[in-house]
Amino acid sequence: MAWPRREQPAQPVGDDPSDMAAVRLRQVNRWLVEDLRQELADLYVASCETEPSEEYRSRSREEFLNRLTGDIRRPGFAMVIAETDGVVGCAFGFPVRSDDSWWLDFDGVLPHGIEQLTESNRVFAITNVLVRPHPEGKDLARRLQERLLADHQAALGTTLVDRADHPALTAFRSWGWQDIGELWRPTGATTFRVLVLPLGERTVERLEGPSHPSWTR
Repeated sequence: MAWPRREQPAQPVGDDPSDMAAVRLRQVNRWLVEDLRQELADLYVASCETEPSEEYRSRSREEFLNRLTGDIRRPGFAMVIAETDGVVGCAFGFPVRSDDSWWLDFDGVLPHGIEQLTESNRVFAITNVLVRPHPEGKDLARRLQERLLADHQAALGTTLVDRADHPALTAFRSWGWQDIGELWRPTGATTFRVLVLPLGERTVERLEGPSHPSWTR
């Protein structure tokens, strides 16, 4: 799942675009993530669509931390954070294994090339991208997901976006992500668009060969 929707701007970190130019990106391991849990929860709440009430803020923090705990337990979990004087963004996820439930409940037939890449452990799922509101926030989100995928030498990135989240879908598509269909997660009773990002010419050729079904772009 991608970062929360934001259609109305919140109070930004700073209006100067140079604020984001000075951001440092670094990968952190799961033990350091444990130390950052509360700061990451603050970041999640700050990136929400509207200014939350105290009750909503508390519930959102708890739900986010529960999801983060589940992701941390996944083999190969990794996170990249963006920081200035504090954490202003993050992206995290885990490798998709052949015995993983990531593709479960995919609507239709999964392209054969993606099945092959999954079996060879070349797919990395980005489960969240969070950025504190800023005029350059979308560019930072792109940098975070690119760094996370590059660090893991993935041949294919994948993520799930709520099909009603049009701003996020537009952003991912503008970065080269391709829409391959829908997937339903019963735990959240939500239907997601499934996006993939081929990395490298060989992967692009493998996925766009004549044998695969047409994808929704």
